[in-house]
Amino acid sequence: MFETIKLLEEGKVAKLILNRPDKLNAFNEQMNQEIMAAVKQVKKMNHIRCLVITGEGRAFCSGEDLSAIQGEINHGEILRNRYNPMIKEIASLEKPVVAAVNGVAAGAGFSLALAADFRLASEKASFVEAFIHVGLIPDSGNLYYLPRIVGYAKALELAVLGEKLSAEKAYDYGLVTKVISAESWQKEVEAFCKRLANMPTKAIGLIKRYMHDSFQTSLPDMLNNEANAQRIAGLTSDHEEGVKAFLEKRKPNFTGE
Repeated sequence: MFETIKLLEEGKVAKLILNRPDKLNAFNEQMNQEIMAAVKQVKKMNHIRCLVITGEGRAFCSGEDLSAIQGEINHGEILRNRYNPMIKEIASLEKPVVAAVNGVAAGAGFSLALAADFRLASEKASFVEAFIHVGLIPDSGNLYYLPRIVGYAKALELAVLGEKLSAEKAYDYGLVTKVISAESWQKEVEAFCKRLANMPTKAIGLIKRYMHDSFQTSLPDMLNNEANAQRIAGLTSDHEEGVKAFLEKRKPNFTGE
C-alpha cells in the first residue's frame, strides 16, 4: 500500500517506519502524504492503542529531501500543503504517539519527533535544528512544540545556533523520555510501547486533548474542561475495571474502552 513508509501491526501497537534509508529517510511529497494516510488509518483501528514512528536504517529522518525540489520554491505553500496537514493529523490522534529516534533527526525530522508525545532516543541518535544553516526558520510545528518542551531560552539557543544535540544532552534538556543503548534498543522500545498500549487509551486521549488546550485556556475554563473530561473518563469500562482491580488488589486489565 505504501512506498516511502511501512505500516506494521504488532499486537496493539502500530509501527510507522520511514522507509527511504538511502536518503536518510528524508521527506518528499509522497512521504508526507503517506504518513498522513497511515495516521488516518491508525485512527480508525480500534484495536491499535499506540503508534510508534521510527526510521529504517541508520537515520530517523534528515528533513526535507532538497534534491527533490526543483525550480522556484514557495516554501510557505510546501508547508501549507504537505507538512502542516501531516503535523495536524498526528496532533489529533487521541492515542499515545512515540517517536523512536534511532539516528539523526534533523530539520523537519526533528519537528516530526517533537510532534510525538514521547521521544525514545537511541544512544546513537542526535537532534539538529538544521534550518538556520540554509537560512530558514524551524517549521512543521517546531516553533510551537520546542519551547513548550525545553523552555524558551533553550529553544531559541537550539534554533538560532543550530548545533547538533546528542541523545544524552537531549535527555538533560528534557527533550527525550529515555536514552536506550544500541544493544537493547528494539526490546526497550517494544516494552515501552506495549506498556502504553495496555493503559486506559480514552483517558490518555483526553489528557492529550486538554493538556494541549491548556496553553490557550484560562484557569476557570480549564477547571470546567477537566470536569467535563472526567465525566467522560468516569463512564469508561477502563475506569470501572481500574476501581475493581484496586479493590481486589490486582493489576487492572484495561481494554481501551
